[in-house]
Parts: sequence; structure tokens; C-alpha cells
Amino acid sequence: MGVKLRDIIPPEAMEKISLEALAGRAIALDAYNILYQFITIIRGPDGRPLMDRRGRITSHLSGIFFRTINFMKLGIKPIFVYDGRPPELKRETVEKREERRAEAAKLYEMALAEGRIEEAQKYAKQAATLNEFIVESSKKLLKLMGIPIVQAPSEGEAQAAYLVKHGDAYASGSQDFDSLLFGSPRLVRNLSIVGRRKLPGRKEYVEVEPEIIYLDKLLDSLKITREQLIDIGILIGTDYCDGVKGVGPKTALKLVREYGSAEKALKALGKSLERDPAEIRELFLNPNITEEFEVAWSEPDYDGIKSMLCYEHDFSENRVEKALDELRSALKKSKGVTSLDQWL
Repeated sequence: MGVKLRDIIPPEAMEKISLEALAGRAIALDAYNILYQFITIIRGPDGRPLMDRRGRITSHLSGIFFRTINFMKLGIKPIFVYDGRPPELKRETVEKREERRAEAAKLYEMALAEGRIEEAQKYAKQAATLNEFIVESSKKLLKLMGIPIVQAPSEGEAQAAYLVKHGDAYASGSQDFDSLLFGSPRLVRNLSIVGRRKLPGRKEYVEVEPEIIYLDKLLDSLKITREQLIDIGILIGTDYCDGVKGVGPKTALKLVREYGSAEKALKALGKSLERDPAEIRELFLNPNITEEFEVAWSEPDYDGIKSMLCYEHDFSENRVEKALDELRSALKKSKGVTSLDQWL
């Protein structure tokens, strides 16, 4: 879900950019966020994800392979950061999500059986979930492609924010705004969904562009501290606790400005939360991260990639070979670059 901050992001804190503007930059991508996007978006007309002959989902492999090559062609250096064990406070949220997905899966099968294809597509997206195969196969492909993987002990977005703060990456990459609460100086959104996209539940399309949000500009413009930004999230609702019913981002901002903290705002409202705001705040300020990781790109294993995609998962050999040729060219092109080392 992520914290809903969109309505209070001022124009001066956000910049529309092109993918080309990120050339030469390392981006710490929230791997689970990216994987969910791929298995949600890359589907057939009936809402089913792409699958190989054994019935194993391959939508995520298609997304990772082709999108990552597009990044590298533009000189963007992706780092995929994977979630570890979620904090205990998140357990209830995870359980609720699983229940919603299970219910959506049932509604999908019913709609499909009754020929309600548009509804089936909607429910199929809502039912999308990650399993061990999707996670492990994505890691296998990324390793074959020579892309660095960082395994977080807990929240991937917290680990990604740490990479940015410590200079291992230029920005976090995610659709959610939580990276800002975790202290990432820069957040890039829409990296993996650039282009023309259909609005949910409507027959309208919009052009999606990458955007970057600067934490320092955001705090300066809103005239709040990072702790108060977290408190806004607490009042709205985070993955760790539901917020105050009826309080949206603008109201939460007003309350935090007026009272200074989530606790004082709750007292003034005569409300309480299921969790202690101080406990939630601490998760964002001092998350469980690791310093034991290596960010290093390596030469792709072209034969290994082809074997995995074409022979294990039934990808088109022509499409894969064409993409691999583009990858080879991407690592040799421009300004005398003739090897991966020079590209880095």
C-alpha cells in the first residue's frame, strides 16, 4: 500500500524527468514493488499472467529482462533491493492483503467463467501475489544479467534509502512514497511503467513520465521536519497501522503543523491508534538494515540468460537474442566505452 503523500507533494519538490536524465546514475530499486508491477501489468486479454508450458508465471521475468535492458541502454545502473522479514507491526497488514487477494482470486474465476472479461481483468490484478518461485527466479535472472542484488534484512525501501544516503546509489526507485519517510534524499517514481497507461476502472489513458522527488525540498517547502513527515504518515495510515479515519494528507499536514506531532494531534482530536506512534516513528527513523552488501555490476552471462529464458521458460529465441544484442551494444557504445568496467 505505502503511505499516501501524493496530495501534499508541492511542485517545487518534484521534477518531471526523462529516463535519459538518469544516465550514469545508480538507482536502488524496490524489487518487490517492481515485481508486483510486472505481474499486475503484463497479462493476457483474459487477465492471466504470462506462463511457461509448466504453468509457471513468467510475467516478472519478461518485465525484468526487457525493462532492465532498456535501463542499461540509457546508461542507468539498476540495483535491485529485496525485502526480508517484515517488522512485527506489519504482520496484520500482510495478513489483510493476503485475504483481499484470495477474495479477488475467487471473484476473478467467477467473472472469467461468466464471460465478464473486463471485470476479470480487474480482479486478476487485485489477486496478483508474489511467491517463492517469482522472487527466486527474478534473482536468478538478475544475477545472470550481472545486476547487483541487495538482500535487506527487513524492509527493502529502508535498505534502498540507506544505499542512497550513503552514496551507493543516486536515488531510490519505487511507486510508494515510504522511501522518503525512511530518509532517502531522492525518490524516482514511474521508472518501470513509463508510457501510455490505462486509468484503473476507466476507458481513459494517460502518458506516464518518470518523476523525481527531493526530500530536502519537500521538507523545506512544507516547513516540517522529517520526523513530522513521518507523523503525517502515521495520521494518514502506514503499513504498520491504520491512520485516523477521515484524515487525509492535507488534513494531516495541517494537524502536524498546528500541534507539532502525531501524539499531540491525536490528543487534540480525542483519537487514539492501535499502535504507539513512537513505535511506528522509530521503525522509520531507525529501521533494520544491513551494512553487509556489495554493489558491483558484472559481465552478463549471455548463454545462461538464453538458456534460462528460452529453454526453461519458453521465451522466443528471436526476441531474446535481439534483446541480448542490444545489451551487448549498450555496454560498448558511446564515448569510447568498450567494456562493462568502463561503463561503470
